[in-house]
Amino acid sequence: MKKPNILLITSDQQHWNTIGAFNHELSTPNLDRLVNEGTTFNRAYCPNPTCTPTRASIITGMYPSQHGAWTLGTKLLEDRHTIGEDFSKAGYQTALVGKAHFQPLRGSDEYPSLESYPLLQDLPFWKDFHGPFYGFDHVELARNHTNEAHIGQHYALWMEEKGCMNWRDYFLPPTGTMDRSALHKWAIPEQYHYNTWIAERSNALLEQYKESGESFFLWSSFFDPHPPYLVPEPWDTMYDPEKLTIPAITPGEHEKNPPHFGKTQLEQPDFSDLVESGYGIHGYQSHTQISENERKKLVATYYGMISCMDKYIGQILDKLDELGLADNTIVVFTTDHGHFFGQHGLQYKGGFHYEDLIKLPFIVRYPGHIPPSVQSSAIQSLVDLAPTFLSFSGLPIPSAMTGVDQSAVWLGKKDKARDHAICEFRHEATTIHQKTYVDERYKLTVYYKQTYGELFDLQEDPGEVNNLWNDPDFAALKSELFLKYIWAELGKEPLAMPRIHHA
Repeated sequence: MKKPNILLITSDQQHWNTIGAFNHELSTPNLDRLVNEGTTFNRAYCPNPTCTPTRASIITGMYPSQHGAWTLGTKLLEDRHTIGEDFSKAGYQTALVGKAHFQPLRGSDEYPSLESYPLLQDLPFWKDFHGPFYGFDHVELARNHTNEAHIGQHYALWMEEKGCMNWRDYFLPPTGTMDRSALHKWAIPEQYHYNTWIAERSNALLEQYKESGESFFLWSSFFDPHPPYLVPEPWDTMYDPEKLTIPAITPGEHEKNPPHFGKTQLEQPDFSDLVESGYGIHGYQSHTQISENERKKLVATYYGMISCMDKYIGQILDKLDELGLADNTIVVFTTDHGHFFGQHGLQYKGGFHYEDLIKLPFIVRYPGHIPPSVQSSAIQSLVDLAPTFLSFSGLPIPSAMTGVDQSAVWLGKKDKARDHAICEFRHEATTIHQKTYVDERYKLTVYYKQTYGELFDLQEDPGEVNNLWNDPDFAALKSELFLKYIWAELGKEPLAMPRIHHA
């Protein structure tokens, strides 16, 4: 029997509650289709709420503190074992189309980066380079989010192949000439948008796989709805800002929280007392500088970006059907981490382990195997993807992988494979270094060398507005969760090899 194909489709920085099947303020007919044809896991978590660490965890099956790409601006070292290597050895074709972000935008002599300047925009190099890259035999990459200056790589080449020789007009300096003041509407025609590129190139690969008859592991990696908040017409006006539910802070909710929470709500936030070097604080934005009217427009644009992306996800799903590949292909849709667009008075992302940022949309489909139209509360982690994919393919799981095999849970044969998830965050050279333990009801967050922390009862306080950390009535519970957290840390230590002798 032929081994199942794997199609991983990811968005970037998508809030868990932005699928139309569960939030009727959005239209996502193709994600809704996956919901109807597969199982939705409503307790899925990222291992880190930023891009590089989590994306490295997806392909290594290890936590950021284990694979080494611990924050933005670091890289996954090339000697790390990745799932693509296992699939390639087993005869699979492996490919990544879209965003990788395994390496930083600025490399160094000691830590060179293939995704950095000036190589990023050396189009003759990218015309000849398609891999191998971190276990993927074939890659087609881009790095920019909407109109960012980081345009280049295979995406820029594709635009030129499509006749868009003036593509720089749609991107910011130093590469492009686009007006920096543009908001909401991105002038780029939809035919040249990276969603179009990702779907077209993914589908071309699917056609190749069909023709060759080879099994495949394909990651179609979308960039949206990661800010900047920009989307081409007509998606920029798809949603009426006045008809949307706009999240907002609950007055006083940060009074019991660690100090960096409240600092975000100041007109001029000052994090200098939390910084140990000159790197400063990346992220930690709030709505203090954004008007109420603009906040509404940002949410409408964010939703428009999701709906636009959904259209092109649908094109990939349609191609699977057209080629007769759908029945033997495991499709997973998820994102790398969540997003704030007003929740708790916060914007974008940062060192805050609220559900809005660490919980994910997560859908799996495998016709005839994974139950359709099911919602499950079984806890998932993106670190589990690698071992689970290998298990479905009948391939051995490397002993160093610390994610858990979720295959029996996905098949509906077990209620759960884990009773908790761990999320890590270590900021660039600052004291904001935390880990979160979350189980079926409670969430505990601890900070390195700090006595403050967070304890939330997700059952009684799903909005996470009442921090119980210092509440004496919950002191015994906090002690119990501390012990469970330590057990969880001990349990995720990697074992590079089995023990083969007593001494």
